[in-house]
Amino acid sequence: MASLGKEYKDGEVIFHQGEVGNCMYVIQRGEVEAVAVNQHGKELRLRTMGPNDFFGEMALFGSEKRSATIRALGDARVLTIDKKSFLGGIHEDPSLAFRIVKVMSHRIRDLTDRLATYEDK
Repeated sequence: MASLGKEYKDGEVIFHQGEVGNCMYVIQRGEVEAVAVNQHGKELRLRTMGPNDFFGEMALFGSEKRSATIRALGDARVLTIDKKSFLGGIHEDPSLAFRIVKVMSHRIRDLTDRLATYEDK
């Protein structure tokens, strides 16, 4: 499976904020960071992720634009999963859908908490 992934060099962008996506990604090796540019043009680091973490999953549920830029922190290998493969995986293991929703829920809660702290300043 590792041979199916793509190698990214340090600082290389996997996708940009504002692009329309049609797949999600799983980190096989290394780390990536999610950053977003706010309305004032300031880049904010949202999170870092490592092996077995996934990102870009929202693109499988709609045709919205990417909400962040993802780039490699050091060398990284990342696997791309399209909607058809994702749905096949859920068919084989329905608990996969629950795990994805659980992570998405945690990320929303984390961003909400961080936003509340930011607004208090």
